[in-house]
Amino acid sequence: MRLTEFWNRMDERFGSSYAASVAADYQLPGLGATINEALAAGVEAKTVWRAVCAEFEMPSQLR
Repeated sequence: MRLTEFWNRMDERFGSSYAASVAADYQLPGLGATINEALAAGVEAKTVWRAVCAEFEMPSQLR
């Protein structure tokens, strides 16, 4: 998954303003980091997306 697709999915799920807030502030237990921290550390976007889906109990595929 490309970062562009990741951010498109985040925007679709949370809305662009809230997606940015979640990415910056919400610590994902599955990663032990925020979304921004995980991506900056080189964690693949696909792995981060799966952690987001697991934490917020949503399907990994959005329609």
